[in-house]
Amino acid sequence: MNRKILIWSITAALAGFLFGFDTVVISGAEKKLQLLWGSSDMFHGVVVIGMALWGTVVGAFFGGIPTNKIGRKNTLIWIGVLYTISAIGSGLANDPWTFAVFRFIGGLGVGASTVAAPAYISEIAPAKDRGKLVGLYQFNIVFGILVAFLSNYLLNNIGENAWRWMVGVEAFPAAIYTVFAFTIPKSPRWLLTKFRNSEAIGVLQVIDPDQDPEKLMMEIKDEMENTVPNENIFLKKYRFPLILAFLIAFFNQLSGINALLYYAPRILSEAGLAESSALLSSIGVGVTNLIFTLLGVFLIDRLGRKQLMYICSFGYIISLSLVSAAFFLHWEGRSMPIFLFMFIAAHAIGQGTVIWVFISEIFPNHLRGSGQSFGSSVHWVLAAVVPSLVPVLFSTIGAGMVFLFFAVMMGFQLLFVIFMMPETKGISLEYLSKKLIKKSK
Repeated sequence: MNRKILIWSITAALAGFLFGFDTVVISGAEKKLQLLWGSSDMFHGVVVIGMALWGTVVGAFFGGIPTNKIGRKNTLIWIGVLYTISAIGSGLANDPWTFAVFRFIGGLGVGASTVAAPAYISEIAPAKDRGKLVGLYQFNIVFGILVAFLSNYLLNNIGENAWRWMVGVEAFPAAIYTVFAFTIPKSPRWLLTKFRNSEAIGVLQVIDPDQDPEKLMMEIKDEMENTVPNENIFLKKYRFPLILAFLIAFFNQLSGINALLYYAPRILSEAGLAESSALLSSIGVGVTNLIFTLLGVFLIDRLGRKQLMYICSFGYIISLSLVSAAFFLHWEGRSMPIFLFMFIAAHAIGQGTVIWVFISEIFPNHLRGSGQSFGSSVHWVLAAVVPSLVPVLFSTIGAGMVFLFFAVMMGFQLLFVIFMMPETKGISLEYLSKKLIKKSK
């Protein structure tokens, strides 16, 4: 693999580290904040926790605009700025509304990163390595999650203001990432869609000196000849990739993954573990996530996206059924972390690795930012709604019923994989675009 492509891909993927850290670091502080500010379950879920998630929705929904207009690189730089401001402001907040506003700003960065980073990496990567390189984004997400769990555990007992350090320490990696983002080149495919041919050729020659840049330019030109000015992803000819993006994002969140990650210590406490044991087991969740994401990244260009989704679907159904049974049958104590680790492993090797790769592949070059934005928006709307309802649902219908619902939804995901999901492994972005457009007709 070209060393420069790898370095640039890792740099862009570091936006995923901040994504993972930012979204999960709240899990160690959320119970302390609820007690500190005396928030009701509804206010705590919707405002203190949920505001960041709604920021993510806005960032994902509108992230396609800067990604297309000012480019993937410049958008990634601004994402780093948002993360830095959010971390500093959240750590200094003295009331729930100020805290929520700064968490919302961080959410904007998270949402936009799910648009710009996978789009950028997919456009600089060769087809044979595209899965693993875009998969680096997901690897960095789970690495950020693990570091957040570990950071929470280490900072938990430093005093009454431990929560400030938990959410504020993110400012350091955010500032470093922002500097690194200046060092990557602009996406050559984005440059070509803007008719900046000479710049695109220069980047292509650096990426792969043996590649004929004129050949790629002709492929992109051929693809763009079938487009009309100002078209959008909601045209009939893009219906099939649009449905695919919607469904993979829909099932990703209806697995309950974010509900578990945001409330891991609370869920483990509900299952009978002491607070310190629950926080320590949360680190186990992060380690499991990291190991199986690495395995998914290793396999995605070997087995393919669809095969990983088969493994994932069966793993979801088994593990979620066991978690639900544990709550219904009061299997308290040490069995619950094992079932949750099984669930995390199934997610990491399948949906976690596949989703951002798959969405970044199925739309044409000139609409990739918009398509990525659509898929990310579906993902994050549900990621905001589901975890926001968890405290209320746990106290009303019970945790067992919540996890049973997630298990049933994963049965429907299996049907999606069997009957609808195409394999995208090793296919050029331009050829794949033609193939999926034909299926829309």
